[in-house]
Order: sequence, then structure tokens, then C-alpha cells
Amino acid sequence: MVGENLRPDNQELPDLPAPGTLMVDTSRADRVGEFRGVAGPYWSLRPVGGGAEWEAEPRHVRPALLIEQLRARTARLNARSRGEVL
Repeated sequence: MVGENLRPDNQELPDLPAPGTLMVDTSRADRVGEFRGVAGPYWSLRPVGGGAEWEAEPRHVRPALLIEQLRARTARLNARSRGEVL
């Protein structure tokens, strides 16, 4: 079918971030993760400090604000001090 791979809202995809850039997945309650790469039509994100990667549609991902980066890194350091992560 002609045009079946076109985005319905005709918006351009955001620029590809550098690996390790902190991004926010707005489709998952503003979950912050590190950009890991592209997996088909999705972007792979990994929780700050490790854990299972997840895939997100690029249209639902935006760069993390400085306060969001700080919160994510602080939460990871707090978990590390409690011995929950390495």
C-alpha cells in the first residue's frame, strides 16, 4: 500500500542523540534512561546505572532537562550507597 510507512502526523523524527545521552521516555511516566542505539523503528534506552533496556518510539523521547539528569543520577548514587546496585 502506498504510504503505509509514513508517519501519520507527518512530523520529522528527532535527531539521533549520542550514545549515553540522558533521555526521557514520555510514554513511560517520564522515565529517564541513557540512549543506547536504534533497534528497528525504536530507540533503545537503559536505566541510569544499569538494568534492562527498553525500547521507545522516538516521537515519545526527548532530551532530559538538567534537573531530570540530576534526579536520575542522585537516585542511582543513593541506590548504590544502600548496596542495591554496584
